Amino acid sequence: MELALADNTDPVASVLFALCVAALIAHQAFKRLEPTSVSTHILLIGVPPLIGSVLLRHVLSPLHAVLVSCFVYTSTLLASTALYRVSPFHPLARYPGPLGCKLSKFWMAFLSLSGRQHLYLQSLHERYGDVVRIGPNELSFRDPSVLSAMLGPGGVPKGPLIAGRVLSMTDVPYVGIMDPAVHAERRKPWSRAFSASALKEYEPAIARRASQLVNVLEKQEKEVIVGKYLNFFAYDFMCDMAFGGGSELLRDGDKDNVWHLIDDALLLSTFASHVPYLGPYFIRLPVIGARVGRLLSYSRTLVLKRIESGSRRKDIFHYLSHEDQQDKPQPSLKHLLDDGVLAIVAGSDTTSSALTSLVYCLLTHPHAMERLREEIDHFYPVGENACDSKHFREMHYLTAVINETLRLYPPVPSGTQRRVPHHQSEGVMLGSYFVPAGTVMFLHPYSLQRDPTNFFPFTAEFWPDRWLVAAGRTSLADALARAPRDTDKVDATAFRHNEAAFLPFSHGPANCVGKQLAMQEMRTVVCALLQKFDLRLHEGWDAREYDRGFLDYFVTTRPDVPVVLRPRF
Repeated sequence: MELALADNTDPVASVLFALCVAALIAHQAFKRLEPTSVSTHILLIGVPPLIGSVLLRHVLSPLHAVLVSCFVYTSTLLASTALYRVSPFHPLARYPGPLGCKLSKFWMAFLSLSGRQHLYLQSLHERYGDVVRIGPNELSFRDPSVLSAMLGPGGVPKGPLIAGRVLSMTDVPYVGIMDPAVHAERRKPWSRAFSASALKEYEPAIARRASQLVNVLEKQEKEVIVGKYLNFFAYDFMCDMAFGGGSELLRDGDKDNVWHLIDDALLLSTFASHVPYLGPYFIRLPVIGARVGRLLSYSRTLVLKRIESGSRRKDIFHYLSHEDQQDKPQPSLKHLLDDGVLAIVAGSDTTSSALTSLVYCLLTHPHAMERLREEIDHFYPVGENACDSKHFREMHYLTAVINETLRLYPPVPSGTQRRVPHHQSEGVMLGSYFVPAGTVMFLHPYSLQRDPTNFFPFTAEFWPDRWLVAAGRTSLADALARAPRDTDKVDATAFRHNEAAFLPFSHGPANCVGKQLAMQEMRTVVCALLQKFDLRLHEGWDAREYDRGFLDYFVTTRPDVPVVLRPRF
């Protein structure tokens, strides 16, 4: 009997030991390679316990063999991973952060579903300081001194943020390309599309859509959910730019639920951006794949229609398809589709976010709105076309209002991601901070722009005058006289304005290529609206709802802001 037990136990122990060793090897493979392909996941996670269960079937029942094999392999893999991540031997052990963040990115992934990751990261910086460990291999920075080293020329390449939103790593759109050389090459037509001369070509289209927005709002009765119409304006205009037209949300409403398709995708794509290796699985789920397929099918129709009709006027597609360089072959349909969808989603959502926040800030600060209206009336009196850009550069208070809005409510609150390449084994120095190879990082705009060491006084309040003081266009004393609240306890000598900490459009060679177009849109719409209408918040609406409903899903969602409009003429 004892001999029989020994014969039965030895094979089990050997198989279990082999499973433990295989799990430790798999941990090293995941740590060093960070594989994203489904086949590699199956090889590392599925094959070892499968082999173990086959070997154990000689001494255990088939069900017990599978359960024991999977339990031993999985528990060893998880225990090895967890112990390493919280150990003093981890390369990021020196950086503080919550235990949940150190153990797994699922902590941040689930938290991001609330839309409050920007507030959570801000609270972590307030607790731990300028550098916080927000993932097993991820850091968040709130120190503007690392700006150039991280985001500037020769800085750190992009991270895998977009990888969780695509079918595979070979299916990444321009904005998510991590190789700096490939990214720079794909950016060239975008740079031509947003050059100063190209922007001049787009002005009539901006003016036409802004005028249409005013006309549509003028026909509305009672209060208006202004953000909805700003969404429609931004989407229609970007369709004009990306595909030569094809969208008339301002005229017809969102009868195809296009905007809802975009919003529906935000929640899951935000979750997947924290665990990008799960992205290819999520996007293959029927309910998700169907929604993505509808958006791509809609965009594909617009691309094919634009190619067939040719270039009637210079738009973004004119440059993306190399119509301005006839000697170059046209990019593949896949590239054109990716670029077109990117232009619409990135260009429309961010602009409408900024415009909605700007209107909210003005409505809750009537003195600022009145002062801005006076500037608009000075340059564009009744009868003048407020959509004409000829005076925009002279309108310094308008620029200050836009900048202050972007400071408080950046359209991409948590910014863009960077990762030190694995092959860069020596890591990088970001100022006084050593960052090991393979580390993912953010320079967190929301925290930077609301940090009193960068902007003071009235750090968390809307005070456009700070930009005029910094530019030497007004004195601090005059600016404080127009402060949002009592200034008796404000130290006038402590004025701080660090524009290196102002990152609504990111920074460096991978910054937002459409910055100037977005600024042009915002200036045009604001001038058109305030020239035509008196605006006020609907009585009974709690203005605090805006901050509570301003949610971060990489781009933002905003609460409905009910506005009462009264035409001035």
